[in-house]
Amino acid sequence: MAGFEESDSAPTAPHADPRGDPFLRTRFAIPARPAMFLRRDRLVRHLDRSCPTPLTMVNGAAGAGKTLLVADWATGRTEPLAWLTTEATDQQPAMFWAYFLQALRASGMPLSAELSCPAEAAGATDAGRVDHPLLARLAAELSARDLPVTVVLDQYDRVTDQVIAEQLEFVLHHAGAGLRLILVTRTEPLLPLHRYRAAGDMTEIRDAELAFTPQEAAVLLETHGLRVPLHVASALVDRTRGWAAGLRLCALAAKESPNPERYLKEFEADRSTVADFLLAEVLKRQTPETQDLLLKVSVLDGFSPALANALTERADAEPLLAGLCRENAFVEDLGHSRYRLHPLFGEILRAHLRMRSPGLEPALHRRAAAWLRSSGSLAETLGHGVAAGDWDFTAGALVDDLAIGELFTGPRSDDLAALFAPMGPEATSPAADLVRAARELSRSDLEHGLTHLGRARRSLEGLEGSDGLGESEGDGRPPDEAPGPAAARLSCELLEALAARLTGSPGRAEMAARAAEGLREEIPAHLLDRHPEVTALLLTHLGSTRLWAGRFEDARAALSTVTESPGTAVTAAAREECLGRLALIDYLDGWLCRAEHKALEATTTAATMATAAAGTEGPRPAQPPDAAHPTGRALPPGAAHPSGLAQAPPSGMARLVLAAVAVERGELSHAQALLDTTDGPDGRGGRAGRGGRRGRGGSEGDPLDPVTEASRVIVAARLLLARGKPSAALAAVESAVRADVVSPWAQGHAALIASAAHLAEGRPETAVKLLQAVPDVQAACVVGAARAQLAAGRPDEAIDLLDRVRPEGRTGPAVTVRATLVRAEAAARTGDAAASRGLVAQALREARRERLRRPFLEVGAWIRPSLDTAPLRVLAAGWLVPGAQRPVEAPRSEDRPPPMVVEELSGRERDVLQRLARTMSTEEIAADLYVSVNTVKTHLKSVYRKLAVNRRNEAVRRARELHLL
Repeated sequence: MAGFEESDSAPTAPHADPRGDPFLRTRFAIPARPAMFLRRDRLVRHLDRSCPTPLTMVNGAAGAGKTLLVADWATGRTEPLAWLTTEATDQQPAMFWAYFLQALRASGMPLSAELSCPAEAAGATDAGRVDHPLLARLAAELSARDLPVTVVLDQYDRVTDQVIAEQLEFVLHHAGAGLRLILVTRTEPLLPLHRYRAAGDMTEIRDAELAFTPQEAAVLLETHGLRVPLHVASALVDRTRGWAAGLRLCALAAKESPNPERYLKEFEADRSTVADFLLAEVLKRQTPETQDLLLKVSVLDGFSPALANALTERADAEPLLAGLCRENAFVEDLGHSRYRLHPLFGEILRAHLRMRSPGLEPALHRRAAAWLRSSGSLAETLGHGVAAGDWDFTAGALVDDLAIGELFTGPRSDDLAALFAPMGPEATSPAADLVRAARELSRSDLEHGLTHLGRARRSLEGLEGSDGLGESEGDGRPPDEAPGPAAARLSCELLEALAARLTGSPGRAEMAARAAEGLREEIPAHLLDRHPEVTALLLTHLGSTRLWAGRFEDARAALSTVTESPGTAVTAAAREECLGRLALIDYLDGWLCRAEHKALEATTTAATMATAAAGTEGPRPAQPPDAAHPTGRALPPGAAHPSGLAQAPPSGMARLVLAAVAVERGELSHAQALLDTTDGPDGRGGRAGRGGRRGRGGSEGDPLDPVTEASRVIVAARLLLARGKPSAALAAVESAVRADVVSPWAQGHAALIASAAHLAEGRPETAVKLLQAVPDVQAACVVGAARAQLAAGRPDEAIDLLDRVRPEGRTGPAVTVRATLVRAEAAARTGDAAASRGLVAQALREARRERLRRPFLEVGAWIRPSLDTAPLRVLAAGWLVPGAQRPVEAPRSEDRPPPMVVEELSGRERDVLQRLARTMSTEEIAADLYVSVNTVKTHLKSVYRKLAVNRRNEAVRRARELHLL
């Protein structure tokens, strides 16, 4: 090797390098560990496991703890170990090998005379070929050793000469088991690493493994005298990505703070010693072009080379970013040509950018927003548009993308609402007014929402014949992909449909739906495919207004289109709403089980949405409607699901329907629990008049429209009636729900409840008049009118009314059972007991399928003698009255069935009771049912109350008497 000469003299250790300068002994010394150094055993063990491999690379960013890790591992080792800290001055091969050989001598390894390093070699510029006798002798002596020598080359990233790399690889290869090389570096060395990896002869420790875990960070902070909760340490690790130097610098600064824990949570990176470190060690080591790139991309969370070029207005981002990644310069390669800055580095660079170039940051955000808009990345476009303070641009991007529906539904709805919350009056474009209208209407604020919507519509009418909203020009999209003003007009019709729903205006909704259908022809197909929520929301609003108008079949057609379409994350809320309204139609038609199943399906949809939002797992397959409870009964919000999972609360409408069903089944406590989860006192939501502010409905995304408001009033009033509070029920329905048109079913049910309240207070004539004033003939109202006529002593008129009704196929048991009971009571009053019992039996058979109890509880005492008869007792056993009595000719008084119960045991309560009978403990029952002990205790209290007992054995005995076990 040039610069080295062979000598026959005795071996002596040279004291000078080839230039004649004395060797710097500090370069051969293992660095000392600081007093507060934290030994991390997992990394030391990794280095121990790497001993059999000839090459180990510890590769990480500046301050990642590479050198201290290897120094900690090297200290105290018994086998020979040489340490060399390389420098940029070692670029000549002669200098590098002089220091390499001196490091071996300093470690105590004897070298032959042929491996002396005379000072005359100082001027050598070429080390010659890799098979030079000096390198060959070095490799031969190393390979002949009994014990291998370990050589640590620290800061090896300073060695950039390809010749040195080739020579080092020659020695490592031919030394065999005699040499173990450890490279501590910030960059990938020039060695042929792929060969070592393929052969399994290489161990690697990189940034990801060097990063501190939250537990290690907590211990490190403790060594600095800082005891903090693990969540504080975890948050600090998230912010620093476990970067060792950053954690130590933060710990030192926190010690000086009067509130260390708060400092660790809220410290300003740009005003800390971390900033000094990163600016000196990373930024200032880069070329001016690279510094400019880093400062400008600091406004981005993640970026591609093309986006970086758009910000720098150059074309060199790709090689610069690749180089920064190779250098571990706090730029992370995310794959697929995506990069991001280390969070702390990004914070510091942004602060440095503001200081160096005031006012440039908003312009960079605007450039990023324009580029991202052309690439189709809407979420990032909106974020940068807001950061640039350009609200017209940002609103235009949302509307042009046809994404305004995402303000109402989908996983991003809350984020979008928060994003546009600061938008002020300076934004004057039609798109900005549409966003304002959407924001206000989503909160059911009609006054402001309609004002903004009207202004947007007038502005759009002035844009007839234009190519867009004035914000799409130059956004880079191909002409066939630009929606023009059609997307804004379709968004406008969507909001018109919502306004029609909130105001109870079916005609207005129909007009909006027709206009929207025509506009779909002008929208690019890819936009419609990307935003199925627009169609879903339009149909939801249209179906709701048709439901309000009493056009049940038309409403069912619109709502079912949504529920039967493939569900997505953005349409889940609309699907949930539609299921709730379909459940309401079934309830109004008298089909309790159908209504309950659809409401429970809405519950399943809500649970899936909650799971997806939490990010714990993907959406589960849809379950059958009765999967929420083994008996098909809805669980109270937050109750334990039989699967062991918490059940998400259903939408406001679903809760109302489940409460209404519970009232009809006599499960009043359950109905009240469901009703209590809706807004407003006593289960009634707050109301506002036209032009006033309405509160939210039962859940987010479920606006308080007249359908919801009227349903809540009706359910609350029916519950009050069932609890024997007719005056309160009457007062509840006297407050009209305001809407543009009168709903026939809402008016009819309000009159029906008022009529029942007057009957309960002994005013049958008033009850009759109330139902006579109902303009539309509804089967339920006719039955109620017949009952009022019967109470007024006119059984013939009652039967005449029932005879006029020809129930359609959609009329369910909740109506027909009541009609049958009116006929049965009329027969009983005329003395035809046999006919009366036959009609009661018919009503029992029909009601049993739906577990419909309320009609039998509200008819009065005349029915009890019929239920006391043996055949009817069997029909009523187990659901209307507990137990089953064998028919006998002369039943004794003690054999008579107990009074009807208002609440039967739920399916879960029966499960608990059955295990109670097997003498299982509370803990055993909880384990067997996969619920908590507290849940079991709650069920036990309910069982005791319903069975009127106080102890376990009494509950079991009573249940057996009632044939519940």
